[in-house]
Amino acid sequence: MKKIPAFLGAVLAAPVWAVDGIALEGGVSDSSNADVSLVRVAAQWDWKVRWLERAGWSLGGYWDLQIGRWMNDSASRTNSGLWDVGLTPVLRLQWAGAGGFIPYLEGGIGAHFLSETSVNRQRRFGSSFQFGDHLGLGLRFGPGQAFDLSYRFQHLSNAGIKSPNNGINFHQVRFGYWF
Repeated sequence: MKKIPAFLGAVLAAPVWAVDGIALEGGVSDSSNADVSLVRVAAQWDWKVRWLERAGWSLGGYWDLQIGRWMNDSASRTNSGLWDVGLTPVLRLQWAGAGGFIPYLEGGIGAHFLSETSVNRQRRFGSSFQFGDHLGLGLRFGPGQAFDLSYRFQHLSNAGIKSPNNGINFHQVRFGYWF
């Protein structure tokens, strides 16, 4: 029995589990009939590969694991909020030639699990499983380009797996720190 905690400690201490970055994001829905805001914390694992390196540009990526809370203030709400857990592989096209600043474009499609299947009578999601896709633009800056500030447009829906599939869109601001 003593071997189980030692094994778990060894697995959790392995470099593969070392987080490369953390982020905090906030956002609001863009729908007139869903007054929803969200806050999330996230951890990132850089893929540590760069493709298509040319003239300061490169394509890379990272895993983005998020947990968040949606707050619902709509008049016809079905609940006051819900929890959201998501995992997204993100591709990032960045340019390293801007005098210590690294501008980038990014996007990804991942899986999200919601604790509730609606936010109001008009926004029903059909299932707790949702696809979350986003497009964003941002800037890394500071010592070692450790700081990361970005804007994201995100859409969540179940892609028609189960009806209803009303989906929801968010405008988000994200601040991150890369170790």
